[in-house]
Amino acid sequence: MTTVGFIGTGNMGAAIIKGLSTRDDLKLLGFDLNQDSLAALAEYGLEATTSTLELARRSDFILLAIKPHQVAAVLSEIEEELGKDKCVLSIAAGLTTDSLRECCGDQCAIVRIMPNTPAMVGAGVFAICLEDQRLDAERAALVKEMFSGLGQVHILPEKQFDAFTGLVGSGPAYVFYFMEAMIEAGVTMGLTRVQATQMTEGLFAGSAKLAEESEHHISVLREMVCSPGGTTIAALNVFDEYAVRSAILQGTLRSAERSKELGGN
Repeated sequence: MTTVGFIGTGNMGAAIIKGLSTRDDLKLLGFDLNQDSLAALAEYGLEATTSTLELARRSDFILLAIKPHQVAAVLSEIEEELGKDKCVLSIAAGLTTDSLRECCGDQCAIVRIMPNTPAMVGAGVFAICLEDQRLDAERAALVKEMFSGLGQVHILPEKQFDAFTGLVGSGPAYVFYFMEAMIEAGVTMGLTRVQATQMTEGLFAGSAKLAEESEHHISVLREMVCSPGGTTIAALNVFDEYAVRSAILQGTLRSAERSKELGGN
């Protein structure tokens, strides 16, 4: 039985715990200063621990689901329990493997993971870095397997993590931003807010499903909706007039740059 300990059981930590709770080969431990969040996860088989030290001592994998600025202090607290038999998993944005290794005293294997919020509904997209030389093939395979049950998993070199963060880590906010604008357009045209919201949610869910299952490229799917002289091309021409495509591109690139800045790269 492999034991996975979670330091931090907020939204993302809880999402991962719920996703892993169906596996009978894993024991899940948790520590959080918020006792209510721990108690709420008891139904998913999470056993609460009294300290980070206890959790680290009992865990094979220690998953840090806390804010980046909290990581150094927490790793300092548990350093005495770290060793070659332990593996630290970090979902803290911007913190590099080197910085995590330094905080751990270079005693254990490090796996850096970047999730996105759809993991909360089992539809996440994860980047996982398995480059640490202390990480053996067996543990690397188990990490990949664990997160594959929560959505898409992409094994990436760490140098591509900033690009992943800009595109996918921040990406849900871009989608929700566009959805908000479409809902407001629907209300402006006389639909109720409930109607506009339901219609927009259905539109995005259906379009994503079509893109995933169709044999056609995204560009072809877009062209299929654009009849000559029709309503759709009229709308897209306005988007081009306002440089919407360029704004999305530049915003995504800026997000990736900010990720580099936060990581000190």
